[in-house]
Amino acid sequence: MATRSQTAAVLLAGALALAACGSGGGSPAPAAQGGAKTLVIDTSFDLKTADPGRTYEPTGLIVGKAVYETLLTFEGGDVTKPVPALAESYELSEDGKVLTLKLKSGATFADGAPLTADDVVFSLTRVRDMKGTPSFLLDGVEVAKTDDTTITLTSKSPNPALPFILPNPALGVINSKLAQQHGATTNPQDKAEQWLNGSSAGSGPYTIESFNVSSQVTLKANPKYYGTKPAYDKVVIRNVEAATQKLNVQRGDSQVALNLSGDQVNGMPATLQVKKVPSANVIFLLANQDSGVSKTTPNAKFVEAVRKGVDYAGLLELAGAGSTQAPGVIPSQLLGALPADQAAKRDVEGAKAALAASGVSSPTVKLEYPSELTVNGLSFQPLAERIQANLKEVGITVDLQPAPVTTALDNYRNGKEEMGLWYWGPDYPDPSDYLAFLPGKTVGLRAGWKAGAAKEIEAAGDKAATAIGDDARRQAYADVQTKLNASGPFIPLIQPGQNIVTAASVTGLEYHPVWTVDVADLGAK
Repeated sequence: MATRSQTAAVLLAGALALAACGSGGGSPAPAAQGGAKTLVIDTSFDLKTADPGRTYEPTGLIVGKAVYETLLTFEGGDVTKPVPALAESYELSEDGKVLTLKLKSGATFADGAPLTADDVVFSLTRVRDMKGTPSFLLDGVEVAKTDDTTITLTSKSPNPALPFILPNPALGVINSKLAQQHGATTNPQDKAEQWLNGSSAGSGPYTIESFNVSSQVTLKANPKYYGTKPAYDKVVIRNVEAATQKLNVQRGDSQVALNLSGDQVNGMPATLQVKKVPSANVIFLLANQDSGVSKTTPNAKFVEAVRKGVDYAGLLELAGAGSTQAPGVIPSQLLGALPADQAAKRDVEGAKAALAASGVSSPTVKLEYPSELTVNGLSFQPLAERIQANLKEVGITVDLQPAPVTTALDNYRNGKEEMGLWYWGPDYPDPSDYLAFLPGKTVGLRAGWKAGAAKEIEAAGDKAATAIGDDARRQAYADVQTKLNASGPFIPLIQPGQNIVTAASVTGLEYHPVWTVDVADLGAK
């Protein structure tokens, strides 16, 4: 999104998922016929469309990954190194402005038509110029065909994040001739969405058999897929609330449950497989730096007192299985994440000393957060209550201010919260997405942190944004976070767990921060 307000969209998406998952148990699992293998996945739907140029919701990205292929992808759950997909190789210029991709030969669409460089140019241009939710991914990027096997993506300024952006299923390549017959264009007048919701114009291992945004999506194996044939003939993705997901997978009505909390995966029978890993969502506190909003929170020593006063181990206990402490704003899976040993530790005496040095006596501050939003099954309410109790021990009174997500979002977006408890999910798995936390940027402004407020941190951010090469980028982003932790208004807390339960028959499942799970990677035994 050009405005870089994606966190708001992600948060709102979470709220929509909550509303959607109230539908109960979803549709009954279909019976496999004639020896065909069917995989049933239960999840809480956050789904609006199957059109790759418009999709940006978690369930939509699962579908998009199965039906469409991208120029680059990631191996399993590793998001630190993009690898070839439709492109057989890629090269970033020394100045970071030109990405050259060589297309592999032999790729075909579901109707058997060959996939060409023209299809790639049309697809990426369509995403950028249609102005749908994912169009910001290619802001300022010119897409061109050099020859029948070469594509160049040219950015006005260094764009080392681009190879990490291209694997997003929203950038899946569509059959341009077929899609144009059904209203696809490279402008906002595009009319292809309805057709794409029921048909497949991709080259992926699956095609869409049926699509319902509120109840169920059914995928079937693409008989003309040129790559390795997927293990399952049919994949049924159902909209099911978490409590029912647990029941279904326990009794064999489904083979995968994607949305169980740390508490819900405790005590699972030994016949089931439980994957407990940190999600890529980072829950954090913000202390508003605008003196018009608060006379207390802009005080650097007050922020230090909060940072030292939080019981991080206690928050992890609340979060449960799979969760981990967040040492910085960049989650552990991404290039540039800080090592675990740099995470903040509780120091009550140090917090009291910092509060005394602040000159603020017995402060009372308001902490706002969305009341009905959950992240990876974790509610904000118990976290807020624990933080309130922690800071009381330091001498800070926290007035909890839960609000419906729409109200809380308005205050958060507009920089009106004295203190806020929120989370950030990656728009794409690259550290550049987290420059949004700097002064004058999207999340920085939500904390009342205006451009010019911290010149050393801003200079470090500028250096990171233009760094080329993994080693240089890793070091530059670690430096940004170290400086943010020392004097910024954000306090990274935890990455809640992503807990996925599968039947013993399912193999090859890896959690992925962008598309959650690649259904084509799943095997059967």
